[in-house]
Amino acid sequence: MATNNDPQPQVAKIRVSEIDTLASKLLEIEMELQSNIPTTLWISDLHGEGDRFKSILRGRFGMLYQTCREALPSTFSSEKIQYLTKIIRKGHFLPDDIIQMDMQDVILCLVAVLKYKLTNIRSHGSEIFRPEFRDVINRLLSGLPVPDPIFEEKVISDRLIAHLSHAIRQVLLDRIQVLGDVFDRGPQPDKILRILSSHFYREMVDYVYGNHDILWMGAASGNRSLVAEALRITCRYDHFKFLDRLRFDSDRLAEFAERTYPVEQVTGNFKAQTSKGRSMEKALAVIQFKCEEQTIRSFPQYEMESRLWLDKLARMLASGETAPLNDQHFPTIDHHNPTSLSPEEEEIIADLCRQFTTNSRLRRLLRFLFEKGKTYHIQNNFLNIHALVPSTADGEFEEFLGRKGKHLLAFIQETIDRVGSRYLQGKPQQADDQALFFYLWCGPKSPFFGKHAMKTFERYFLKDKETHAERSLYWRENMQSATFKKKMQDEFGVKRVIFGHTPVNYRKGVQMASDDGVAINVDGGFAAAYYNRGHSLVHTPHQLYGIILPTPDEIKEAARKLESAPLDIELIDEFPQPMKIKDTIAGQTLRKERDRIIHHLMECAEQNGLALPPVTTLD
Repeated sequence: MATNNDPQPQVAKIRVSEIDTLASKLLEIEMELQSNIPTTLWISDLHGEGDRFKSILRGRFGMLYQTCREALPSTFSSEKIQYLTKIIRKGHFLPDDIIQMDMQDVILCLVAVLKYKLTNIRSHGSEIFRPEFRDVINRLLSGLPVPDPIFEEKVISDRLIAHLSHAIRQVLLDRIQVLGDVFDRGPQPDKILRILSSHFYREMVDYVYGNHDILWMGAASGNRSLVAEALRITCRYDHFKFLDRLRFDSDRLAEFAERTYPVEQVTGNFKAQTSKGRSMEKALAVIQFKCEEQTIRSFPQYEMESRLWLDKLARMLASGETAPLNDQHFPTIDHHNPTSLSPEEEEIIADLCRQFTTNSRLRRLLRFLFEKGKTYHIQNNFLNIHALVPSTADGEFEEFLGRKGKHLLAFIQETIDRVGSRYLQGKPQQADDQALFFYLWCGPKSPFFGKHAMKTFERYFLKDKETHAERSLYWRENMQSATFKKKMQDEFGVKRVIFGHTPVNYRKGVQMASDDGVAINVDGGFAAAYYNRGHSLVHTPHQLYGIILPTPDEIKEAARKLESAPLDIELIDEFPQPMKIKDTIAGQTLRKERDRIIHHLMECAEQNGLALPPVTTLD
């Protein structure tokens, strides 16, 4: 007989408690494996178009129509689906003599849509229902009877429709995959980052870096040429309000630029529309070229000597042989040492670097990228990258710094993490790390760039347009090869490869997906500087489809007519049964964890003298 001093009952109690804990974990994993995959949206290359991104995100990129189409019977006409989506967007009942659906019909349809979204999805809780109608909505979802006034009293019915519409909008989207490049071109990259990092979206966002993100992150680390380049592009588009919002002081730069490069002597291919912008764009370009040539000479392992133009420029200016140039005003170029900064240029770039590395508003924006961003991300059997994995003309992975394929991207990630940690803590950076950011921005073997050279100098100052061409390397051709696609699948353990970076004009008949659906290009020119349209990609448990987004003009016209903006859909794949977590790479990991827990559970039971039958799993 056990006494009060006998430890055995306490040991047994601990073991039973451990069994309960393991059993709870096992049930959690089983439910996760049997859950439908999250509905995921891909968007790429937003390039500062903050207002447009907010507008289209509010409309969930056309997902509402497709969700209703999946949730409701196939006998529903497209007109009826459009009618219901309009009600969900407006949040109240809209009588329609042609559709002829009463309030009860609408309520039951909205319940069907909500039930479809919530079935086998574990990421949404009851908090999506506002408290006033929470019990009623839960009863409707469970098929239980509800009070008659729900359908008979117009005021109550209309309020229920509003609550159901709100709940549907809340659960339409589970994950957002951003394929990089929120900076440059457009005026509001800060607005995009504030949206993505907000409490409402942050936990549902996965982010992979684009080359324009790398530019700003490298500038924030203190890389001098990237500081000059990030500001040059900002001035190129006259985005001075953006600089003001960040509290950047550009007065000293502006005064120097307008004095040294008066607008009438800025004759190169500069894009800024204001006189101030054109002068600043040229001043920053010259500083940028000097700083980047210093980097190229200091790091010969990057093999970028072909980008050294300033010696050639100095010889042309000294000899008077300037016929190839469209701009001959270079007062700060020392003909004997063209890469040297003038004393005033040195002071200016030092001040700008100080501002970049210490600006608290910029740090708040970039914290999101450094903490959430990745060189690549795998979800639901998909590899997500911004541009490419470096490859050769013969379809092999390109080696850079002694690494290639997945190992190259992992090495780059380690460097970015190290730079981010130092930047966020205000610590000095390593010169090698800063130089790598320069190469990642514009180097031919960078996974974020993908061209043989960035021809900024040639496009600005050389008349011969043949020198302006930036030849794309081998990614697009290789991703049309079954052999290379298989190589990508094996290297990363995925079924599909999703990438952005390259605008695709679908009006010329170019599709997002390859014929086999393995390679999918999500871009198309979201920014006004491109085609002002863009793609998004949506993966639901039942379908994978691309959406050709409307232009801002099409959105305005639709709003004027009180209609939804036109969307073109590219269906890439359909699944006869809803795709579940157990069918994904994440499911493989969960299965291993489940097997480990089952083994541990049986051991605990045996040690505790309990006879458990073999654990049966659902798959």
